[in-house]
Amino acid sequence: MSSKGRLKKLGFSLSDGLCFRDGWRKLKTDYPSYPFIVIMKHLAIHLKLLGMAAFWGASWPMGRMLGQALPPLTGGMLRFLTAAILLLGWLFARYRLRTLAVLSRKQWLGLALAAAFGVFGFTVLSMLGLQRIPASRATVLVTFNPVLTMFFAALLFGEKLNGKIVSGMLLAVAGSIWAVTHGEIAAFLSGGGVGWGEVLVFFSLCCLVTYTMIGRAVLQGIDALTVTVATAWLGAMMLLPPALISDGLPFGMLVEMDGRGWFALIGLSVGATVLSYAWYFEGVKTLGAGSAAAYITLVPVFGILCSAWFLGEALHVSLVAGCLAAVVGLALMQYGRRAV
Repeated sequence: MSSKGRLKKLGFSLSDGLCFRDGWRKLKTDYPSYPFIVIMKHLAIHLKLLGMAAFWGASWPMGRMLGQALPPLTGGMLRFLTAAILLLGWLFARYRLRTLAVLSRKQWLGLALAAAFGVFGFTVLSMLGLQRIPASRATVLVTFNPVLTMFFAALLFGEKLNGKIVSGMLLAVAGSIWAVTHGEIAAFLSGGGVGWGEVLVFFSLCCLVTYTMIGRAVLQGIDALTVTVATAWLGAMMLLPPALISDGLPFGMLVEMDGRGWFALIGLSVGATVLSYAWYFEGVKTLGAGSAAAYITLVPVFGILCSAWFLGEALHVSLVAGCLAAVVGLALMQYGRRAV
């Protein structure tokens, strides 16, 4: 195999921007450097997945910041409209726009249903919830997402569970409840300690679980990038009419929006949507779905830290302890999945 072939096998090409004129000769003769290149490439993937977890964790405090700057419908619509435009450009750059044109009517119906839950429902409910509770508490509730997803995957699609997975699910749920109720689990069990904010965020996560189940049931055969682009566009179009009816044209609000609002909008659109999905897909392709998904366990940690940094929210002992318990539970679930 030629040197070019070896580099191509490692995932590099002349168009990657590497300075090959000088480095090319070295790589042709210095074969021991290849393992170093592989290590650096995998290190870059892990750093990108860490960045993905940080952006997804930060999306909750940024969502609260955006909800303070814009009405929920308008803020959500602008987030996904901006992301959809950028994602469409990404699809165009990869010469894959044809993947949208060849989708069947049934697949478009499935995508529309997925967008109704995963974009429209999630956005409206989460933005409304974040207006009522601190972002750090909402972030810890995110741990319910993989728990519910795994539970319904087992119930609807027959995915196997084992002792480690079930133990992890119980620990993640207990940690979330402990954090949200400030350790007052008895009050929670008696019907207190939880308000409308927590309920709205929880149902927004149920929308995400439904989105995942729809994808599992009717979107088989469509690659993840195409699904993301299509659902972002469809979701933005679903949010547009009610946003215009409720809030009017957003131009005046955008002119008056402060730096915090712009930071949140750009962070949610570019960081938490476009970059995060790009890095996640790259991680899945290089490391496998299980290894890439393991980084999602860090989302609550980054969410709490970013909530304290961006919004000055207090780090209560019960919040931190509950978050750590939930993260350990998610990690145990991930470990258990490898044994199934």
